[in-house]
Amino acid sequence: MDNLFSRKYNSRTALLIGEDNFERLSAVKVIIFGVGGVGSWCAEGLVRNGIGHLTIVDPDLVAESNVNRQLMATTKTVGRVKVDVLKERLMEINPGAEIIAIRQVFSKETAGEFDLDSYDFVIDCIDTLKDKAELILAASASKATFFSSMGAALKMDPTKVRVASFWEVRGCPLGAALRKKFRKSGILPEKDFLCVYDEEVLENKGSLSLSENEPMNGKAVINGSLVHITAIFGFTLVGLVTKTACEGY
Repeated sequence: MDNLFSRKYNSRTALLIGEDNFERLSAVKVIIFGVGGVGSWCAEGLVRNGIGHLTIVDPDLVAESNVNRQLMATTKTVGRVKVDVLKERLMEINPGAEIIAIRQVFSKETAGEFDLDSYDFVIDCIDTLKDKAELILAASASKATFFSSMGAALKMDPTKVRVASFWEVRGCPLGAALRKKFRKSGILPEKDFLCVYDEEVLENKGSLSLSENEPMNGKAVINGSLVHITAIFGFTLVGLVTKTACEGY
């Protein structure tokens, strides 16, 4: 990206946080695992805030039922690889950014393929319990600053979105299940980390038929979710990264 375009593109960001902090943001390396309802908005927010090096990791294709809440999901992108579609959009926002798209699941078997120590920030937006637990253990043992999204489904009230350390998250079934899993195994995260969560837990009032592009992927159940909640979760993660980077982490 040429300097003139860069100054115009980033002028409002640099005006607020200062040139030094903006330069710091542009040098930061971030990796997001899971670019669905939460992760896709997080990715866009990071790039718009000036993050210059972003890796996005997700194994899935865009499905019809993603269109209600996932940034890159439209009627024209159904059936395409999520990380590829999202990368195209992010590059349209900032052609000078380094965006790496990896179609892969993070799991116990694939964890060794990711050098988490090479990133400044690791962001967890995975929604399957087993793989999420594996990422939490790996990321909390790395040199990177780690943030995690708890469950964003079955929620409607945006004023109930909160941030707390993992062991202080309350009212979130996913957080409770993770803590139970760690305690049962006797293997705990090496360090504490901040989570975005919401204590509200509603009930599904309808039913869902999965499309051919939306396998269960190890999920016991799929719950309803809304874009204004998933996006707030994603943008809250953006805020945590931006604030921490500007403070020098």
